[in-house]
Amino acid sequence: MTATTDHPVNSLPVSGSANIQLKDIVKSLPRECFQKSSFKAWRSVLLSVSAVTLGYVAIAQAPWFLLPFAWIFTGTALTGCFVVAHDCGHRSFAKRRWVNDWVGHIMMLPLIYPFHSWRILHDYHHVHTNELHVDNAWQPWTVEAFEGASPALQAFYQALRGRLWWLASIAHWAKIHFDLSQFAVRDHAKVKVSIAAVVIFAAVAFPLLIATTGIWGFVKFWLLPWLVYHFWMSTFTLVHHTAPDIQFHPTETWDAAMAQLAGTVHCSYPRWVEILCHDINVHVPHHISVSIPSYQLRMAHQSLLENWGQYIRQQKFSWEMMKEIVDHCHLYDPEVAYQSFTQVKKG
Repeated sequence: MTATTDHPVNSLPVSGSANIQLKDIVKSLPRECFQKSSFKAWRSVLLSVSAVTLGYVAIAQAPWFLLPFAWIFTGTALTGCFVVAHDCGHRSFAKRRWVNDWVGHIMMLPLIYPFHSWRILHDYHHVHTNELHVDNAWQPWTVEAFEGASPALQAFYQALRGRLWWLASIAHWAKIHFDLSQFAVRDHAKVKVSIAAVVIFAAVAFPLLIATTGIWGFVKFWLLPWLVYHFWMSTFTLVHHTAPDIQFHPTETWDAAMAQLAGTVHCSYPRWVEILCHDINVHVPHHISVSIPSYQLRMAHQSLLENWGQYIRQQKFSWEMMKEIVDHCHLYDPEVAYQSFTQVKKG
């Protein structure tokens, strides 16, 4: 492994053989981990809104050769807005549901992300993390499914599991979050409200932006920061549950506790990214309980290390780590977790 890994998952039990219940892990966490703080919650909103505002000022004022840095900063700050909405979606931002819903919608509006659509589908991911054919986040295809797909679909999947992984979040966003067939009938009303909110926002904001700044202004102020946001969303989501030795399991052998504890990755990023993104990559405790607010994740992670450290994978973000993932973690293999496209083509 080129990534720094304290506890390799392939040496650990990853099914029911560990005889660990998720509720036992949750009970081991300090009660303080679950406490909501209005001050800390709204401080995270202030940080994200201030950072995004600073980013847009930089985009407006920066000379052309500094624009890439302004885009990267602004896109990362927008990712922080998503993380605030992420807490809202899990009801860990505020005690009142209507506050969570309003803040979640507002923080996602610039991203054109329908809040309830994302919330419902994301909850499903938490219930079925790394469950083969069930989990809806970075689900690997089987060799049989890949070989049975059309050449165009094969090429599309190869690109998004390979060096174009950073576009995968856009495909995920566009494919399922606006499709009512993805949701139970009981959720249609809420999903329609969220879709209407972002459609109305885009219908007003985009023409206004183009009218005042031109097509280049639209690209400069919205599209490029939005692409940076999706780079981080794609990267975070991929890294959270993917490594050459992290196995997806069919339902018959899948175990919730081990999927959340040993199948979820804690990855450290540069400190400025961690700050702007509200520690979302302290991800293992979030999968143990979605009730833990983002500002309590580090406390919870320390407790997990003390009590369950032998099961926890920790690594540090690097381009070598990403290369290892996107060059190898392509198709599901029941014995060795993944096969690469090259290995499959060689038979």
